[in-house]
Amino acid sequence: MAAIVRRQVASKTPSLSRAVTLFPRTGVRTPAWRSQPNKTSPSRFNRRGFRTSPASYQKKYTKDHEWIELSDDKTQGTIGITHYAASALGDVVYVELPTLDLQVSAGDGIGAVESVKSASDIMTPVTGKIIATNEKLEEKPSTINQGPEGEGWIARIEIEDAKEVESLMDLDAYRKHTE
Repeated sequence: MAAIVRRQVASKTPSLSRAVTLFPRTGVRTPAWRSQPNKTSPSRFNRRGFRTSPASYQKKYTKDHEWIELSDDKTQGTIGITHYAASALGDVVYVELPTLDLQVSAGDGIGAVESVKSASDIMTPVTGKIIATNEKLEEKPSTINQGPEGEGWIARIEIEDAKEVESLMDLDAYRKHTE
């Protein structure tokens, strides 16, 4: 294994210099503060960054390729279709959004996604009441193709029974399901 070579690289101001780590195999330069996170210095770069732990959000998946991401208190969830479903559909041209305050049961259809290839119903993974919809999808349905598990969310639901979520798949189980 190649050794890490360290050298000084001077910046434009002679008094300001920083150590840079050069990784020989890739030729990538990394500032020393990134390769030495425990270094004590008043530098703002040595502070510990905020990380989101897997427990702070919980995304679950259905066999019908929908996902739900729960809020911290598990009383609300955001619903959408997965990357797998979005790529299978192709270019989305129309999204039928659910109506607000619609009371739904797990497995009920709450809308539809139409693409140049086909159309698909959107099923709700849990029982509850629709409290918000992504109005952006009415004007720009292709948002689902750009980020189906991000900005392409479809609806938010107020969950009646959080125990229903336990029967859904986690990411690893969903990946096995789609193979």
